Amino acid sequence: MRKLLLAFVLLCFGIAQASAENVRVLMKTSKGDIVLELNQGAAPLSVENFLAYADSGYYEGTIFHRVISGFMIQGGGMDADMVKKSTRDPVDNEAKNGLKNVRGSVSMARTNDPHSGTSQFFINHKNNRSLDHPIGSGWGYAVFGKVVKGMDVVDVIAATPTGRVNGRGDVPKETITILSVKRLESK
Repeated sequence: MRKLLLAFVLLCFGIAQASAENVRVLMKTSKGDIVLELNQGAAPLSVENFLAYADSGYYEGTIFHRVISGFMIQGGGMDADMVKKSTRDPVDNEAKNGLKNVRGSVSMARTNDPHSGTSQFFINHKNNRSLDHPIGSGWGYAVFGKVVKGMDVVDVIAATPTGRVNGRGDVPKETITILSVKRLESK
């Protein structure tokens, strides 16, 4: 509760979050490594949710199942056979946190229900201001982190040819697997 109150106060006064509030994770993929910095101060619920999945090993063997070059790469919820994994309860949408869907930012994927984000996330391949709060529904897509190393890997994934699989579009023709997501030690 104290972290939420601090995040609210800092957000109201436009104060940047200290890097001590952030956690870095190493995402190993079949295309290379990506280091993400998660912003606990601005998106505590989304970060806690992502870390719970990461710490439990949930992401191991999931894939990037939706790839649109010049838009985003999405993963974290399906196995190599395009079967959805079971998830925890959804988290409240934190799109009002002031963070923007810019190239390299990491956001919660969701359905049309703004509060339906669970395990899936996406990495923006370009600036996607149309996903920021508020959009037509009055909500947006909650940014909770950013790529700090490995944007070249994101570019490789985004350039992967796609097609249709099991009625889903934009599926990479070559399976791109998330091998692991692990916290990095703080300095």
